[in-house]
Amino acid sequence: MRLALSRRPHTIAPVFFYDERGSWLFEAICQQPEYYVTRVEMGMLQEHAAAIAERIGPDAELVEFGAGSSRKFRTLLAALHAPRRYVPIDVSGAHLQQEAAALRRDHPLLEVTPVVADFMQPFRLPPSRPAARQRVGLYLGSSLGNFDADEARAFLAMAGRALAGGGLLVGIDLVKDPAVLHAAYNDAAGVTAAFNRNLLVRANHELHTDFHPERFYHHACYAPALQRVEMHLVSMTRQTVRLDGESFTLAEGESLHTECAHKFTLNGFRALSESVGLQPGTVWLDAQRWFALQWLDCPPLTGSDPFPGAHRPSPT
Repeated sequence: MRLALSRRPHTIAPVFFYDERGSWLFEAICQQPEYYVTRVEMGMLQEHAAAIAERIGPDAELVEFGAGSSRKFRTLLAALHAPRRYVPIDVSGAHLQQEAAALRRDHPLLEVTPVVADFMQPFRLPPSRPAARQRVGLYLGSSLGNFDADEARAFLAMAGRALAGGGLLVGIDLVKDPAVLHAAYNDAAGVTAAFNRNLLVRANHELHTDFHPERFYHHACYAPALQRVEMHLVSMTRQTVRLDGESFTLAEGESLHTECAHKFTLNGFRALSESVGLQPGTVWLDAQRWFALQWLDCPPLTGSDPFPGAHRPSPT
């Protein structure tokens, strides 16, 4: 937060949205009528579960990056062939443990091994089970769009190494009518605005800052040239924020840039994946072509670097 307040323009990584309340608010966003992403993706997972399970194959170990709610994994679970283990990864430890406990209760034969981590930083995955034929990753919900191009390459490279010899199923939100995007990030009930401001509530609670969240507008808009939705908290007045004895001034109208949600074309995403050595396979689309589930093959590791030119946070 100190870095965000010190530099201009003020920006902060969206990973800091996700404390327990932030995770709950995001789940609430997914229920809003304007937010099509979850509804469309869930419909696709239900429609194509059998085909996706066939592509994953039997005896697989599933690793879900940014797992949040296990709802999407549960949709696939019924179609999977004897999955060996589920490894959900998320930064919100309390929420992750709750979801893992519920999944164990509902599916006592499934081994569930949650990992509390920011997967864009070095972290350790548990060793793959010997009986697992391959390790397959899930990165659903269009979260890849929160990264800039370099960060997206870094994630894909890291996942490719962690899943070497297996595959990765990625959800990507496609370029579409800006009016649809504007409504999705400005829901009438104000849940996205509350989610955005909760970042300040969390800072007050954990860092002992003295933000007044009610003095910030929620602002989200689509930038066509950059193919991304930008989300900001805009200061309504000139105000001072204190952090660890330092004071930082925000002018009236100055914003804290909290999130970018990049949208993709299919060709653009495939080129991005190929740039780090991953091999695009089957793609599943909804009827309106608003969203895609893209399968990527992750080549086995060799003595040479299979992901040239990409920064790689190490998963092991």
